[in-house]
Amino acid sequence: MSEKSKIYYTLTDEAPMLATHSFLPILKAFTKSADIEVEVPDISLAGRILANFPDYLTEDQKIPDALAALGELAKKPEANIIKLPNISASVPQLEEAIAELQKQGYAVPDYPAEPHTDEEKSLNKIYARVLGSAVNPVLREGNSDRRAPKAVKNYAKANPHRMGVWSADSKTSIAHMNDGDFYGSENSMTVDADDRYRIVFYGEDGTAKVLKNFAPLTAGEVIDSSVMSLAALKAFVVEAMREAKEKDVLLSAHLKATMMKVSDPIIFGAIVETYFRDVFEKYHDVFEKLDINPNFGLATLFEKIAGHPQEAEIRADIEKTIADGPRLAMVNSDHGITNFHVSSDVIVDASMAALVRGGGKMWNKDGKEEDTVCIIPDRTYAGFYDAIVEDMKKNGAIDPKTFGSVPNVGLMAQKAEE
Repeated sequence: MSEKSKIYYTLTDEAPMLATHSFLPILKAFTKSADIEVEVPDISLAGRILANFPDYLTEDQKIPDALAALGELAKKPEANIIKLPNISASVPQLEEAIAELQKQGYAVPDYPAEPHTDEEKSLNKIYARVLGSAVNPVLREGNSDRRAPKAVKNYAKANPHRMGVWSADSKTSIAHMNDGDFYGSENSMTVDADDRYRIVFYGEDGTAKVLKNFAPLTAGEVIDSSVMSLAALKAFVVEAMREAKEKDVLLSAHLKATMMKVSDPIIFGAIVETYFRDVFEKYHDVFEKLDINPNFGLATLFEKIAGHPQEAEIRADIEKTIADGPRLAMVNSDHGITNFHVSSDVIVDASMAALVRGGGKMWNKDGKEEDTVCIIPDRTYAGFYDAIVEDMKKNGAIDPKTFGSVPNVGLMAQKAEE
């Protein structure tokens, strides 16, 4: 008797998890009649945290490492995995998930954002497996082919989403660096034979710090490297602020601090620190004692100053900075959540698509739409969005009823980039 066919339907987070509760029973009903078994491995953020810390859990709390198992399965021809969208967790999201698990009785350790002891460094390394785009590199083993099915495209044309009006005199623009960015320093090479590499930072004082220890390279593999100057980044942010204030428009930052889990939180922090430079200078000693890191945004800052004798004073200075301008784009005007609250609140591929659909506008603190200067520091993809914005100004908004679609095809085996 042949082995029963299986479909692996992944449990993830948030909206996909909610959708699963309605869709999965339907899927199981259909597959049951075809004698196909449906397994539901848990690769949610919470599930991945628990799987990585079995030593901290009771026997009945332990769960298998479903992601590792699926990673091995993905290399086999019989693999049939339905991978739902999952969180590429930022540090604030990770910390929230840890707190939720601890509240539910799971004794997982706190995340040491700035580890000092050997134990903290070990925990930080384990949590690094969960941060950012941890799922996709494991499961995307082979070629990726994403395209809108004809039925979906036809439905979208027949039921077009709302499009804002683009004006030729729109003040919305893309601000990017002209030097000192990743684009300007990128180098790549193809390795002729099996080799290894490591990343070392050499300071101006001659000291060397190993940032990444030796890792293998295989023959024919492409290795790519680039650097961004923090000084050049901060100087650019000052100029973008000046431009937004001069135009009397909102200032917004568009990054991908989830997938780009190493670089973009640092870039986000540099933007936050530069915008609030007077605040960070004035309260330098207080922020140092409270271990405040601008990379985590205003939300974490507000949490850490809560109850401090100077809390009201610090909040007043932050509000004054925003009032003095340039004004900040908002994530949630009703709750006072700015673009600078959490690094993962504004993700460039989603936020810029929303901006294009919205006629080039974002929300201000009063819940009204305004033009904005979009900070997208690196030219690697800023030029793409700049071309879109300028085209919209010249030709007006696209018409979803007639607009085409572009397939996304890429090689992703062995953790390759798209």
